[in-house]
Amino acid sequence: MTTPAIAFPSGENAWTVEQANALLRIVEDLFHRVDIEGLVNGFTPDCRVRFAEQPEFEGREPLRRLFTARLARQQDYRLKKTLHLLQGNKLGNSWTGTWRDRATGKARTGFGVEFWTMRDGQIAVWDAAFNVWDVDGPRQSAVM
Repeated sequence: MTTPAIAFPSGENAWTVEQANALLRIVEDLFHRVDIEGLVNGFTPDCRVRFAEQPEFEGREPLRRLFTARLARQQDYRLKKTLHLLQGNKLGNSWTGTWRDRATGKARTGFGVEFWTMRDGQIAVWDAAFNVWDVDGPRQSAVM
């Protein structure tokens, strides 16, 4: 059975909960398939990104480098996103992820929150915080 495609809003028009949740499922699937080009193409060409501790940047090429480096390290990445907020063309969600770190072999898990400002069905601004720890280890904070 195939799911009918959901059309996303044009311009900066408001999103529905159905559209926002459909987008979250698409993003989960792209990460599970390690589809870097699919992820990058979900952003506007002039996207602005503030991801975790990374310096702020603009555009798809640095975004491609971020996804390539991240997914090269996250073996068997499994992701679950949950929509929390929706206001007009702004979506807020949290996510949990698990993976095996290719460099250390350790099982890792993480939790993050993000806010997307959408334009023409794509992410124009991505603000995200991401915390990571070993699956069997303590949760540690850099500030505590």
